[in-house]
Amino acid sequence: MEQVEDPRTELLGRDWEAMTAQEAIAWGSERFGSSMVFASSFSLEDVLLIDMASRAGLRPRVFYLDTGVLFPQTYELIGRIAERYGIEPERVLPELTLEQQAERHGEKLWQSAPDKCCAIRKVEPLRRYLAEAEAWVTGIHRDQSPTRANAPRVTFDESFGLVKLNPIVDWTTDDVRRYIAEHNIPYNQMHDQGYPSIGCIPCTRPVRPGEDARAGRWSGFQKTECGLHGR
Repeated sequence: MEQVEDPRTELLGRDWEAMTAQEAIAWGSERFGSSMVFASSFSLEDVLLIDMASRAGLRPRVFYLDTGVLFPQTYELIGRIAERYGIEPERVLPELTLEQQAERHGEKLWQSAPDKCCAIRKVEPLRRYLAEAEAWVTGIHRDQSPTRANAPRVTFDESFGLVKLNPIVDWTTDDVRRYIAEHNIPYNQMHDQGYPSIGCIPCTRPVRPGEDARAGRWSGFQKTECGLHGR
């Protein structure tokens, strides 16, 4: 029987930091093909990556976690991005509808147990989806929050059991906005209204001057991540 190389071994001995974002995407596409998927919340970073991949001649396989409580502006942007780039973003749903979740765990679970709500509506659907992939691409970058300050460009994601690429990990928010403007990429206008990070309606508020970029997520809780990205 042919021995399949452990992807952890394959990642050793390469200077991933020296790679550009475009080179990281190209490497992932060549190595994994359609088994490389692009996670998207349709943030500035995510639409940038879709554009970057498309400019490289790729047709990125994009998916999003539809929790059922995304902002209308997010759903509208998904349609615009799909039309512009000729892609069909894959909609990943939780196993429980909002009504079923309320019946089993109580109304407005995000208020009483936000970690549990994220596990049901985001983490488990993601785990189920990624089980069929070999690599996933995300738009996280180090200056977004302290929990992301040491994120690598390419790594093996032990939480989900596959390779994880963060092509723009060393970019700043200014870098991201500059790229968006230069290429006239459609984006969620809420980003211009005090929302650097946009998630679910009940758990997202505008950020006040001087606050961390993710302070508007799960306000009032000691929580800044939904569990999709390990530290």
